[in-house]
Amino acid sequence: MTEKIVFKPRARLLLQLGDQFIRNEQIALLELIKNSYDADASQVKIVMKNLDNSKQGIIVVEDNGCGMDMNIIKNVWMEPGSDYKKRIYEKRKRTPKFGRLPLGEKGIGRFAVHKLGDQIELITRKQNHKEVYLCIDWKKFEEEKHLNEIPLKIQERTPAIFKSRTGTKIIIKNLKGKWTRGMIRDLYRSINSFCSPFNSPESFRIDFDIDKKEWLEGLFSWDEIKKYALFRFYCEIEGNKIRKFRYEFTPWPSMTKLKGRVVTENDDPVRKILNIREKENEINLNTYRIGKVRFEGLVYDRESRILKFGVQDKKGLKEYLDQNGGVYIYRDGVRVYDYGEPGNDWLNLDIKRVNIPTKMISNNIIIAAVSIKRDESQDLIEKTNREGFIENEAYNLLKRALLYALSRVEDLRYEDKNKIRKIYGLTSKEQPVISKIDELKKFIGQKIKNEDLKKEIEIYLDRIEKDYSYMVEVLLKSAGAGLSLSIVIHEIEKMIDELKKVVKQEGVSERIKKLVQHLARLIEGYTIIIRKSEKKDWLVKSLIEQAIFNMEYRFRVHNIALIKHYENFQSNISVKCARNLVINTIMNIFDNSIYWLEYADIKNKKIFITISESMPEHITLIIADNGPGFTLPVEHITEPFVSAKPYGMGLGLHIADEVMKVHEGKLLFPEPDEFNIPKEFRNGAIIALIFKRSV
Repeated sequence: MTEKIVFKPRARLLLQLGDQFIRNEQIALLELIKNSYDADASQVKIVMKNLDNSKQGIIVVEDNGCGMDMNIIKNVWMEPGSDYKKRIYEKRKRTPKFGRLPLGEKGIGRFAVHKLGDQIELITRKQNHKEVYLCIDWKKFEEEKHLNEIPLKIQERTPAIFKSRTGTKIIIKNLKGKWTRGMIRDLYRSINSFCSPFNSPESFRIDFDIDKKEWLEGLFSWDEIKKYALFRFYCEIEGNKIRKFRYEFTPWPSMTKLKGRVVTENDDPVRKILNIREKENEINLNTYRIGKVRFEGLVYDRESRILKFGVQDKKGLKEYLDQNGGVYIYRDGVRVYDYGEPGNDWLNLDIKRVNIPTKMISNNIIIAAVSIKRDESQDLIEKTNREGFIENEAYNLLKRALLYALSRVEDLRYEDKNKIRKIYGLTSKEQPVISKIDELKKFIGQKIKNEDLKKEIEIYLDRIEKDYSYMVEVLLKSAGAGLSLSIVIHEIEKMIDELKKVVKQEGVSERIKKLVQHLARLIEGYTIIIRKSEKKDWLVKSLIEQAIFNMEYRFRVHNIALIKHYENFQSNISVKCARNLVINTIMNIFDNSIYWLEYADIKNKKIFITISESMPEHITLIIADNGPGFTLPVEHITEPFVSAKPYGMGLGLHIADEVMKVHEGKLLFPEPDEFNIPKEFRNGAIIALIFKRSV
């Protein structure tokens, strides 16, 4: 026996839609505001009274939109999961007054009202129609009945509220719970961020009125917050490029010793890195339907010693940033939740800042907006529960592009942060810890009169200084080795794969022996850079050759030609050095050249290596490439955690600089005319390692 059956939804299903798909009261109210926006309203007014008493409390949401008639109420509003707005969007049918595309399309946003209260009254009027009145008691839906067993009375009447205009008014009573001061302040912040503060639609305004005015006292306004930002940025990302870029450093008037600056896409620090790349992989938004992305924001400094120059209410500013800081997303100027909310670190900014706190930007020091267009970003799909986009490939690609752009801002901001601290004595250029120990020794010399006690303390301080210096040396080696570890693994894996193929195709042969020998040499070459090495005389040519051998496979894979000009030197030039540190330094420089040659898509990639004796009593090793050259000012390029590479640690050249200092040498970035550099390398990166000649 076969028969047809149908689903019989229980009435409480509508309550579950409101309870489970709408996270909290704040999101519920914002859903109603979205509906007003979709209704082509220019104004929506929210009135809240007696919120500390759930029985007497009332919430009113009223707009001046196009309103609804009896037909829309019966066949759209009363139909859970209606595709009415979805069909409008698919036809790209815009609203008549302001040309908007609908933000909603799931057909469940209207059930957000259940999250707020048990009883609602809906009054609405469409042009040239009568006013429609509908009352819903959600308590009835808790009974064990099916949806079709709970009839609702709807009335079409002569306009009583909307006499000479159109619009919709929703009155919510018997509130679900008491509202607190904190909840209202959070709601107020969310309402203020509903439209982008950088590019909000002038055609849409939200008015908020509450009988407890004191609950909103002390909140900063957006105009106040803007003036406290020391750093600003704006960029437009399209396809695989940053089309427009602008960074501003604007010191406060009291910072008289500092000059502001503006950097755009036409300036060298940015111009060379507008192609969006993540390591060696291109990021192209055109891979999916994402469209052009506008990314802009304000960045702050929370350090108390900085804030004293321009902020009176330091506590208030920090509280505002704690609550409102983050990166928001706006679609057609209207916010997509819950990006930017406290606790939603969707770009992992806080995690990254933990690793590099002095450089990276965290959510509590940035207020930024990502703006996209509704009709260009179809592959960014909002979740049904109104908590952001589905985390598909398009969403992940957008994140990667934004992080790349933000890393450019972090580089520029880091330079200006250092200027502030240097000029106003907020940092020291001396080596950390060592300089503090020296200060302490001077203090002890001045204050302690007991000579025996003074000597005893100084002995301990000398021991601390010695242990610290040893620790720095160990970490220096560890960091250098760590930067090369991935290369070792990559090299060995490739070599083993080739061994397997040879065994399968050729059997035991001389080729296998050569491959094994090469593998052994490779492993030995890398153990050199992590093995303890005393300073002694080493031939400069041998140091270069070992570094080249360690990276031979990478040069081959990236089709990079090495111009070994150093081979023309007949004399056996030696320098006194720790072999492992110098080889690793040369490899770090090679690694940088490989990255930027690939990034700039240079067709005939080349690296030039030579030796110069032009400086008396010194030997200079010069490495140059025919890539795009340095993308950061050379005066900052050796500072730790400064990198033009997306996600780069910014330690390679810093370590190289420290290694040269250990050897009483220098790491320099010379002009092409300072040494005999071929013309084709003059626009590329040129690095000189200057050693003392062995006696």
